[in-house]
Amino acid sequence: MFDAAYCDRVAPELAWQTSLFDGGEVGFARTFAGLRRIRLDEQSWVDHVPGWLAGSDHLFADLLAAGDWQQRERWMYDRRVAEPRLTAGFEVAGRPARTSRDRLASALANVSGVEVDDLTPGGDEGTPTDHLKLPAVLGDICAALSDRYGVTFDRIWVNLYRDGADSVAWHGDRNAHVTRNPLVATISLGAPRKFQLRRKGETSIAHELRPGPGDLIVMGGACQHDWEHCVPKTARPTMPRMSVTIRHSR
Repeated sequence: MFDAAYCDRVAPELAWQTSLFDGGEVGFARTFAGLRRIRLDEQSWVDHVPGWLAGSDHLFADLLAAGDWQQRERWMYDRRVAEPRLTAGFEVAGRPARTSRDRLASALANVSGVEVDDLTPGGDEGTPTDHLKLPAVLGDICAALSDRYGVTFDRIWVNLYRDGADSVAWHGDRNAHVTRNPLVATISLGAPRKFQLRRKGETSIAHELRPGPGDLIVMGGACQHDWEHCVPKTARPTMPRMSVTIRHSR
């Protein structure tokens, strides 16, 4: 749990290649073809659509170039520790020119440290979609998700897992504190990583997915109240992975 979150200067060395996994034009399946619903219990569920987004390599590169990447800190017992991943909110600004892949790592190094908290635009709640310098396709994705699920998806937050040492611990999303049964959608870009779920108060893993490039996961019902999810560390060599997390404010 964050009492306060801070940003550190980051200079990640991303080991990636010309094409991660899924090149081509960026687009998505408005029909949600291939959707599978996983019933966690009577009140909670997870929708999984493998390969829902095409052209995920291009979106990965655009977000990496445009993101105001930061490494936050959180309290662990009596000290602050660096969060083992990078995160990005997006400011009101014109979209920058495309950055070459050879320059992306150095672009990430030029980050100013600023203090943020969970309700700062771009924090855990997410940045409003009208305040983003993001590829236009993400606005279309928000609209398609809103039409399907009957809420207004209008908050976006992006996480970058640079390698297998980056992770996120067991948690439920914080918007469950202010919204009953919130929906949280995540689009996975880059390398596949384990995505695990367990019931709150238990230690055994109930479900494990391995979302690949372009996969869509939507957590719904009472999932954020009664269940926890995580992306665990792995000792296996792995390419970078990015998760685009989309939430609703109403």
